[in-house]
Amino acid sequence: RTKAWKQRDPARIDDTLMLRIGNSLSLISLLGIIRDFRNSKIAVSRNCQFCIFLHIPDVHRTSQWRDRMEMLIPPLPWDHPQWHPHDGPPVVLLHGLWRGWRAMQPLARALEREGFSTLNLPYPSGRMPVEQLVAHVRSQVEKVAGDGPVNFITHSLGGILVRTLLAEEVPWKIGRVVMLAPPNRGSEIVDWSKSHPMIQRVLGPAGRSLSSDGITHRLPALAPEIEAAVIMGDRCSIPVFRKLLGTDNDGIVSASKGRLDGLRGFSVIHADHTFIQMHPEAIRLSLHFLKTGEWPA
Repeated sequence: RTKAWKQRDPARIDDTLMLRIGNSLSLISLLGIIRDFRNSKIAVSRNCQFCIFLHIPDVHRTSQWRDRMEMLIPPLPWDHPQWHPHDGPPVVLLHGLWRGWRAMQPLARALEREGFSTLNLPYPSGRMPVEQLVAHVRSQVEKVAGDGPVNFITHSLGGILVRTLLAEEVPWKIGRVVMLAPPNRGSEIVDWSKSHPMIQRVLGPAGRSLSSDGITHRLPALAPEIEAAVIMGDRCSIPVFRKLLGTDNDGIVSASKGRLDGLRGFSVIHADHTFIQMHPEAIRLSLHFLKTGEWPA
């Protein structure tokens, strides 16, 4: 069986591994959802399967539940870019490591309600190095970029991709950039994983490059003309890595690791890493910055 497995198409093996890891990470994040619903009751059926009965008091709570479940759908091999043109300028949304485009969908809907065009872009975050991912993002953005500025909202690894992209000359006008929970100064978790080969394998080439001495250390400072802001979280729903992180962290990235010279705005909100994209304050700050270029106090 091992020999037969090795002889299979490597690309299909990568897709299978990607799907399985995505499912595993989604399950871990699901525990955070269950923990959030403090009024939930858990009952055990006769066949020993756990059933969760959620007491959802209003439509807003139902919408939050639906959004979170959508965001946890893992990346799928048949995913394709989601382009929704509107009257406003385009906003490119880039998800994080081992996530899919659906992780950015609640934010995309909020942008579209305000008239922005959105390109919610999936990319094989667990399989390719940063340089190849950036080339993929660049080719997709070129298809929708017009004469006006192109804005970006990113999550986690997506922020490092856009910084790498904008360190080069691009054929479109650069708009404003909002980075959610980016490891701009490297990741303590990736540093720790260097002594754990299995974790390194799961991270993939792009994830491994996020160490403190990796690509984030080599990237140049933001160009003065780039209007960029960062939003970090300080809510740790699943404290698996708490001992590795700073006092203020979102369970994956320390708030201090998001800082970057040349930012127009920096805020820390009470959100966790997995769901910061749908946090009302993250959405409010992002919309205000994209529209005005000003960072609310």
